[in-house]
Amino acid sequence: MSTLEADVDRRSRTRGRIPVWLAITAASLPMFMATLDNLVMTSALPVIRLDLNAGLDELEWFVNAYTLSFAAFMLMAVALGDRYGRRTVFVAGIVVFTAASALSALSTEPWMLIVTRAIQGIGAAALMPLSLTLLVGSVGERLRPLAIGIWGGISGLGVALGPLIGGAVVEGWNWQAIFWINVPVGIVGIPLALLALPNGLGARLRADVTGLLLAGPGVLGLVYAIVRGNAAGWDSLEVVGSLTGAAVLLLAFVLWERHTSAPLLPLRLFRQRSFTIANVVGIAFSFGIFGSIFILIQFLQIVQGHSPLEAGIMTMPWTLAPMLIAPLAGLIAPRVGTRALIFTGLLFQAIAVFWLARVMSADVGYTDMLGAFLFAGVGMGLVFAPSSTAVLADIAADDRAKASGTNSTLREIGVALGIAVLTAVFTGAGGELTPTGYVDAAVPAITVGAFVLLGSAALSLLLPSGRTRQGSALSGR
Repeated sequence: MSTLEADVDRRSRTRGRIPVWLAITAASLPMFMATLDNLVMTSALPVIRLDLNAGLDELEWFVNAYTLSFAAFMLMAVALGDRYGRRTVFVAGIVVFTAASALSALSTEPWMLIVTRAIQGIGAAALMPLSLTLLVGSVGERLRPLAIGIWGGISGLGVALGPLIGGAVVEGWNWQAIFWINVPVGIVGIPLALLALPNGLGARLRADVTGLLLAGPGVLGLVYAIVRGNAAGWDSLEVVGSLTGAAVLLLAFVLWERHTSAPLLPLRLFRQRSFTIANVVGIAFSFGIFGSIFILIQFLQIVQGHSPLEAGIMTMPWTLAPMLIAPLAGLIAPRVGTRALIFTGLLFQAIAVFWLARVMSADVGYTDMLGAFLFAGVGMGLVFAPSSTAVLADIAADDRAKASGTNSTLREIGVALGIAVLTAVFTGAGGELTPTGYVDAAVPAITVGAFVLLGSAALSLLLPSGRTRQGSALSGR
């Protein structure tokens, strides 16, 4: 622990217990910043494409470079947090994320933005899983369901508000400002985390570098092959080689994790039914909804001619609903069960995306899409907090960080795969980034996303009810 951290800990103890609202703010603010950057670029992509002369492949990598590095380094960040202090690694993540945001704003070439977005993702990898672990360790058992509900709402809001905030900033300033706004948030977040969060430790095991070197390139190779499939040919050496290499690396990762004494991903966690099913559902949820968002946000600008801000405002019923619904879902989950909430939320989202696929046309009116946006927003709010609770059900206290990190990792992989696969469907159907070449290819792409969401809803019925398991998960029994 640094001298500064020790001094803050000593002053915090002399003042007594940190208020719950301050702990929630300290854990959630950096996490909001990280989740916001998942999709904050979507509204800005048409503008960035013109300014940096970027192609469709590069547009995908502007988003996926972030999500993939986010996913690849998340479990390593959890392991480092267990060994060196969770708050210490959390604060380091804020520093890296803030610095990379400034570098992203200064990018003048597509490759520069892709690289700096990847560095941003490394910083974000320390924020998402550790924020929940730090929050649970800072809040008493009685208030944990509410705190997790608020955390889930803020997390969902960060993702959902990305297009709105991105659109407002791009229209009011320029696309670089979507990264500059992270800098003051990061500067505030560092002392706040040092003041309000404990620097807890977990099992001090050695870092599984081998696991990281197998899993990271494995997932990267898989997404790269999907992105390049239509352009290079699915039977090309480039694509087949990438898929084969990815399969070999990911198989080697599983075999390594089974035998190493300090695994990056403890496979024993998957013996718990709730953990396993909740993670599979989480991948499918992220795949379907965020892959569809990537296609839909650009439809509003490229086809219908709306400005970035107008597109963000139009989706506000979708983006604001999670802020209201997620905390309520966290409160009622012990009574109605996490399974019922997750199933209902996923079903609402599937209905919403099918609805949008059905009505999508160049001249579709806003009122024809409004109901779908509401269904999607309520559905997202119902899923966020209960799915986090379901992941932690029956997980021992010492494993919470890795369990949360695994869930976040797999959901980010789902985002990357969803964007890659639905864009591949779009381009395979002859889609182009023009008003006349977009709709006919976008409809089959988001229909695929809707079917994935429907499948994830059906799979969620295999979860335990969650009525009685939440209390034991939160208390560590």
